Amino acid sequence: SLSKRLALLLTGQAASPQLCPGLVAYVDLDERAIDALREFNEEGALSVLQQFKESDLSHVQNKSAFLCGVMKTYRQREKQGSKVQESTKGPDEAKIKALLERTGYTLDVTTGQRKYGGPPPDSVYSGVQPGIGTEVFVGKIPRDLYEDELVPLFEKAGPIWDLRLMMDPLSGQNRGYAFITFCGKEAAQEAVKLCDSYEIRPGKHLGVCISVANNRLFVGSIPKNKTKENILEEFSKVTEGLVDVILYHQPDDKKKNRGFCFLEYEDHKSAAQARRRLMSGKVKVWGNVVTVEWADPVEEPDPEVMAKVKVLFVRNLATTVTEEILEKSFSEFGKLERVKKLKDYAFVHFEDRGAAVKAMDEMNGKEIEGEEIEIVLAKPP
Repeated sequence: SLSKRLALLLTGQAASPQLCPGLVAYVDLDERAIDALREFNEEGALSVLQQFKESDLSHVQNKSAFLCGVMKTYRQREKQGSKVQESTKGPDEAKIKALLERTGYTLDVTTGQRKYGGPPPDSVYSGVQPGIGTEVFVGKIPRDLYEDELVPLFEKAGPIWDLRLMMDPLSGQNRGYAFITFCGKEAAQEAVKLCDSYEIRPGKHLGVCISVANNRLFVGSIPKNKTKENILEEFSKVTEGLVDVILYHQPDDKKKNRGFCFLEYEDHKSAAQARRRLMSGKVKVWGNVVTVEWADPVEEPDPEVMAKVKVLFVRNLATTVTEEILEKSFSEFGKLERVKKLKDYAFVHFEDRGAAVKAMDEMNGKEIEGEEIEIVLAKPP
């Protein structure tokens, strides 16, 4: 009986290999899950195990994490004074099975999300994980809708890397939104064109936009004498996944920074964990507590608009660089409309797009007045 299995579990004497026959073996559960279960009284633990037993575990890779999720949900319901909900009608398993067989993708279910793919089968895509600009946010999803309806719609835009449907453990239904990463930027842009305002059910229209997953933190209270290398080394000691530091120097003193920087992490999860650690007040950098906020996400302009840009943004300029020096350096690539320098950066306006691109390609990284300049196409206001 469930009671006997629980008694064996709580005393750590589960001689029987199966806690819930056909579902999970005792050895499948790690100490964290078992210790957490021991904290419940018998009635609570029985309810948790009963709910775990009734859950569909066919796509659950990590049984321990799932059981911990069930326990967390149970405690949340207890706090709200609501009864543990009867299992809500989930997806049509036959349709999910047919989808997975057709596409060859995997499905990993936790209490908080259902993750389809990530990575996809090699036959679909075998490259590296797609980067910025390949993920779309899908909102206004009917709460009882699953992958069997979403995937056939979105795969029309291009190959999917992964689809993460966010789940509400308290209701057992989805939260009304999902994130879909495509294998390329073009597919993500196509998905917005095809699926934004798409009527997926009578009267139910999806909202789809390019997702800006923030993996950049703004950090203040940085000693002004620290270099990019100093900052990278110091923050790598206390956080994980740091890939770059964006630092701005004082226009009149290149040896000093402006007292703040941006930390770029490999993904949103690493950035979120770093933010939590740095905000905890327990972590000190050079003996000080630093101020941390999310950096404002950089909106990627429309590619069609960027394809017409004829203005260059030139940064890291020495104080001795004048507009006249810039005009002389850049005019050899084509006719200029005007040059405007502000502090340690400038905007160089060309009459012709081709000349602007050629100047950027050839001048980026070159030295002007002893400083290596950086050039990108200026983003339209």
